[in-house]
Amino acid sequence: MKLLSIYFFGIFAWSLLVSSDDISTSADVPKITNAIKMHNWNEIFQIKDLTHSVQTHRKAPRFMMELYDAVADSNGTLKSTKVLEGNIVRSFEGAGSYHFFNLTSFRPDECVIRAEFRWFRHQQPFMGRHHFYKVDLYEVMDGRPKPWRGNLISSRLLPVYTKGWELFNITQMVTKWILNSGTNNGILVVTALPAGDWFESSIQMKVHFDAIVNSLLGQNITTSLKLLEPIASLVASTMRNRRSVRTLTSTCQRTNLYVDFTKIGWSGWIISPRGYNAYSCAGSCPFPLGEGLRATNHATVRSIMNALKLSQEAGRPCCVPDVLHPISLLYFDDEENVVLKQYDDMVAGSCGCH
Repeated sequence: MKLLSIYFFGIFAWSLLVSSDDISTSADVPKITNAIKMHNWNEIFQIKDLTHSVQTHRKAPRFMMELYDAVADSNGTLKSTKVLEGNIVRSFEGAGSYHFFNLTSFRPDECVIRAEFRWFRHQQPFMGRHHFYKVDLYEVMDGRPKPWRGNLISSRLLPVYTKGWELFNITQMVTKWILNSGTNNGILVVTALPAGDWFESSIQMKVHFDAIVNSLLGQNITTSLKLLEPIASLVASTMRNRRSVRTLTSTCQRTNLYVDFTKIGWSGWIISPRGYNAYSCAGSCPFPLGEGLRATNHATVRSIMNALKLSQEAGRPCCVPDVLHPISLLYFDDEENVVLKQYDDMVAGSCGCH
């Protein structure tokens, strides 16, 4: 089996959900609305075309399954950020008698972090006096996989009676292939004893990619507006008789919101998880806003302005997620390549009045 795995950061794109109120009423409205909903789902998950249900009979490579288990739990919740250098792992199945991997799906805003060619060697039968064999890794230069026509990448002497994965660093070569796909003619592995006998091998390739992202690290400002506290207390005391008693369950809090990929129609291509709890935020943000409501300074100002009726435009603060967590998905893409991808801001970690 020949396999290529690719790690890289993807630019996360959110789309604006279109309400059915914005669509003219007609007999086709349900169909149009469903199409728009699916389009937005596809935009969120950065899927090119899932208008048809992707059904595949291929199995995910074992090392991709193990990688998913190391990164996320059964619900897709991220367990560790130290396993991956990027947030996407793509695995491509090679084709041909030598090892060619199609890398044309990469975007211009992606660059290589690290590239590894993973070669699995089987334990060999008794070879008499031979205890080692030689492995040569060549870059095929002109589409004709002959060692003397290739560019030697690496050469190793390996013990005959052991098995396992051998890793070859091919970062420079893969970077060149990404920049100029015309130079990608594949990789040839020559495995031989001194006498020239060849062995069978199973090839895997693992390549790490990253996106070029310029960002400014923002400061987490947690200071509160102390001057507003006496005003809030005064307004609260004058309104206490007019305010109905609110229980804890009616105030802003996090509630369950399970996303079932089967109901969406994605069970045929998502390998794991089968669904996840995105959580939702519901409840009121009553005046005065207590510490338990995790209110922002802006929400506090709005709450006071609304309570004093100082502005008709100052509505009440809303209960929304204030901490969001990522999830990881393992799935088949449109080309039936196995992809492990981390999606940011998919789970409401906590709720607050904003």
